[in-house]
Amino acid sequence: MKINEVIIVEGKTDTQVLKSFLDVDTIETGGSGLNQKTLEYIKTTSLTRDIIVMTDPDFPGKQIRDQISKVIPHCKHAFVNKKDAIKHHKVGIAEATQDAILEALENVVTFSPDSESITWAEFIQLNIIGDKKRREEIYEHFHLGYGNVKTLFKRLNLVGITAQQIQDFIAQGGKDA
Repeated sequence: MKINEVIIVEGKTDTQVLKSFLDVDTIETGGSGLNQKTLEYIKTTSLTRDIIVMTDPDFPGKQIRDQISKVIPHCKHAFVNKKDAIKHHKVGIAEATQDAILEALENVVTFSPDSESITWAEFIQLNIIGDKKRREEIYEHFHLGYGNVKTLFKRLNLVGITAQQIQDFIAQGGKDA
C-alpha cells in the first residue's frame, strides 16, 4: 500500500515497522529530542508533500505532536490507540499491530485552529468532564488520540466536531458498532 504523505515518527524502529508493510517515506524525530534542524526539515518537506504525524500514544509523543503542529498547523494526525500499541511493557508505534496502524491511517484528522465547533458551555452540558470512560469513548470514536478534558475540548474544536455529533454518538449508546 502506497502512502503519498510523509509520516513523522519518533524513531528508526517505527520506520522499520511501517516500511515492513507500507510503501512510505518517513522522517524520524529522534524521540523526544526533536531538535530545530529536524523541525526545519519537516517544515521544508511540508511545502511539497503533506505530512502525517504518527507519534507514540504517550506523553512524549503528545509533546512532539504539539511541537510539529505549532510549526505546521495544517499537518494531518494519525492516532494509534494506546491499548493497541503496548507490547512487552513498552508503548509505541513500533509495538502497535499492523491493523491498528492501518486504522489510524484510515482515520487521519486535520486540525483547523481557526474554528469553534463546540463551546465550553456545550461541552460541559455533555457531562464529559467527570466521566473518564465517556471521554475515552469519544476520543476513540472520533479518532482523536488520548488526553485530558482540556485536550479533548481543544481537539474537538480543531477537527470541527459539534455538540450534536457527540450527542448523537452518546444517544447510540456511546460505543462503536
